[in-house]
Amino acid sequence: MIKTLAAQIKEYKKVSIMTPVFMIAEVIFEMLLPFLMASIIDDGVEAGNMRHIYAVGAVMVVAALCGLFCGVMGGKYGARASTGFAKNLRQAMFENIQTFSFSSLDKFSTAGLVTRLTTDVTNMQMAYQMILRICFRAPVSMVCAMAMAFLINARLAAVYLVAVLLLGVVLFFIIRGAMKYFKQAFPKYDELNASVQENVSAIRVVKAYVREEYETRKFKKASQGIYDIFLKAEKHVVLNMPVMMFTVYGCILLISWLGAKQIVQNTLTTGELMSLLTYCMNILMSLMMVAMIFVMMSMSIASAERICEVLNEKSDLTNPADPVYEVKDGGIEFQHVRFSYHKESSEAVLHDINLKIHAGETIGIIGGTGSAKTSLVNLISRLYDVSEGAVLVGGRDVREYDIETLRNQVAVVLQKNVLFSGTILDNLRWGDANATEEECRRVCRLACADEFIEKMPEGYNTYIEQGGTNVSGGQRQRLTIARALLKKPKVLILDDSTSAVDTATDAKIRKAFAEEIPETTKLIIAQRVASVMNADRIIVMDDGRVNGFGTHEELLKENEIYREVYESQTNGGGDFDEKAGEE
Repeated sequence: MIKTLAAQIKEYKKVSIMTPVFMIAEVIFEMLLPFLMASIIDDGVEAGNMRHIYAVGAVMVVAALCGLFCGVMGGKYGARASTGFAKNLRQAMFENIQTFSFSSLDKFSTAGLVTRLTTDVTNMQMAYQMILRICFRAPVSMVCAMAMAFLINARLAAVYLVAVLLLGVVLFFIIRGAMKYFKQAFPKYDELNASVQENVSAIRVVKAYVREEYETRKFKKASQGIYDIFLKAEKHVVLNMPVMMFTVYGCILLISWLGAKQIVQNTLTTGELMSLLTYCMNILMSLMMVAMIFVMMSMSIASAERICEVLNEKSDLTNPADPVYEVKDGGIEFQHVRFSYHKESSEAVLHDINLKIHAGETIGIIGGTGSAKTSLVNLISRLYDVSEGAVLVGGRDVREYDIETLRNQVAVVLQKNVLFSGTILDNLRWGDANATEEECRRVCRLACADEFIEKMPEGYNTYIEQGGTNVSGGQRQRLTIARALLKKPKVLILDDSTSAVDTATDAKIRKAFAEEIPETTKLIIAQRVASVMNADRIIVMDDGRVNGFGTHEELLKENEIYREVYESQTNGGGDFDEKAGEE
């Protein structure tokens, strides 16, 4: 974990080294002050030597100014190092998330990733600054103060040593009790962020169903969970201060009493006693700082583990040693394919799939909910890898291709259509960043999107809100189809992506595909038989298996499932999940 995090210091190594150097220098200058003060009292004030007072006083001023300078520089470099470290952590996490396969993304919730990029990184930033400044300053200050105290009077300094050891043991148990609660707290942040994200993204549904009060209660419950855990942790941490103050004042009283006796016996001077009391405060305050470090470290360890989970996550989809950079055509073949989302799972989603699709064919895919239609097409663009068997595109196993090359030639319009904030042209150019406006208009005509775009006041420069909330479901689907077409793919997969358009528009889109992109292999997943009945061939999926594969006419004659659905839809208007005869 330390190695993973340390790798993100990068260009901030120099300032990370300079920070503790300045903090140690600050401590050294501070340690001189009580020693010099003792000299002023003993050799200046009591001896009536004004020259000595001025000389040593001048040295004290210089030492104080040097200590101040070192403290300021330590703070400056510490801030630069910690903020830079946090910036690199966020950047590295975000870049690694971009490489995740779908199976990697399945391991993390969206809210969890947001928490890791924000709250957890902020905790690491604070912890790193404390490590560079206080973690170096406090132990060095404590050791130096202890050394100076023993140099002045070893017998009285032993009081500090005993107090430090006892206090260290007590603080250890206090921090240990708090740590377990801090580890429980950050997963609760995921729940809180999930509640906020879900509520904001679905605010229209919340208001439509008058569920504001329910959502408020849900948020309050998540917030209360964080409050309760931190309250339990703070009940332990809050004991630090009274224990510390009791020790501080106890040491002051004991040293004052013992010191006064030694002054009477002429074995200790007044100046030395003043120095010892000052060093007492330095030692015990340093120990308090160390306790703060342990509290912060206990919080940051939980955050560090969560950050490292993201940084160390490696996609299970990688390029081969010598990848293929050209897809010959859109021919597709499934050879004894078995697939499971979890490698260790004994339950397969797809079972022994054998299919051969010729380049340029239009293939309909139909089946009930949960029949693994989407799982089947996800393997073509290698969003997942097969568990057994092979998927071939253009005559080559998809695992032999450069992933970027393959996905540029296999365009997928997923079930959940997503548009990003920006103009319509900006969204379309996700398919081809260098596409001209005329090329964008052409694919919009193919997807029947030009009909509504040209009616908008700003046409293709109309601004799309995040998620495409200012366009309808059907408009959003047509824009995502146009975006996919702009890639000029050899394989086009439409995963139930015309479900929100009317039948007439659906027919127009299919006709445009047949006429304008005849060489592109088109796979159309649909619930409506009307959307696929004119396809060259149709795949009927049932429970992860190919139940039938043929033309519309062949399936009507030979496939019972297809025939029942066709009759139910043409006679009663039902969808694929409503079998004939059911009410």
